[in-house]
Amino acid sequence: MDSAERMDVIVARLRAEGEVSVAALAELTGHSEMTIRRDLDHLSDKGVLRRVHGGAVSLLPRGQEPPYAIRERMAVDAKKRIGTAVGELISDGQAVLLDRGTTVVEVARALAERHVTVMPLSLQAATVLSEGNTARLLMPGGEVRPGELAVTGPLTEASLAAVRFDTAVLSCCGLSLTDGVTAYDLGDVAIKRAAMRSAQQVVLAADSTKIGQVTMGHVGPVSEIDVLVTDTDASDDSIAEIRAAGVVVHRV
Repeated sequence: MDSAERMDVIVARLRAEGEVSVAALAELTGHSEMTIRRDLDHLSDKGVLRRVHGGAVSLLPRGQEPPYAIRERMAVDAKKRIGTAVGELISDGQAVLLDRGTTVVEVARALAERHVTVMPLSLQAATVLSEGNTARLLMPGGEVRPGELAVTGPLTEASLAAVRFDTAVLSCCGLSLTDGVTAYDLGDVAIKRAAMRSAQQVVLAADSTKIGQVTMGHVGPVSEIDVLVTDTDASDDSIAEIRAAGVVVHRV
């Protein structure tokens, strides 16, 4: 289990139980207690947890996603595969909208050297695209969220309303047949809805940890998604339900 996988385990345990012990995490991950202590110290520096004797307690408010700096170290391999697969679904010449989020940054990497026009909704994705030589980069207006570096607010919604895209690539915090696409941040919900209205095709890029999860902000039903790209750890039953709703699913 590498560092990214250990972070997945620690954050998941914190979210589920509110506290973790060094000994239990060492047994669960197969790593030494010294390695686990270093992981916990790193997460403490990021404001995710508070160290206590023998372990740590969560500082993540219920209903709030982990900081970007932590999420970018979670499910790294799956996100890279998803990003590559989404890039393969996009044809040269298309106008593409990229949502914020760590998975969509991997889509930006796949498009940076492609002949496409891209409007990213985060500064991280914009930076990746700007390093390429062929993709045409359009920037929306809006307020930049600290830490997340995503653009949001009325100016962003107005920017999306003024343009029509061939494909919008969205991220999410939760996806279920019953509750549809959900997000933690209510401002993000409005931006995702505007993105969906502006595009002919909506592609959802979501690793398997998002499937079956439900968060507070409702973006829309599953049926409003045209394509889901996820990883092979997604359960067969969940994928079958999503496909039955008319969504094309790619597992990579």
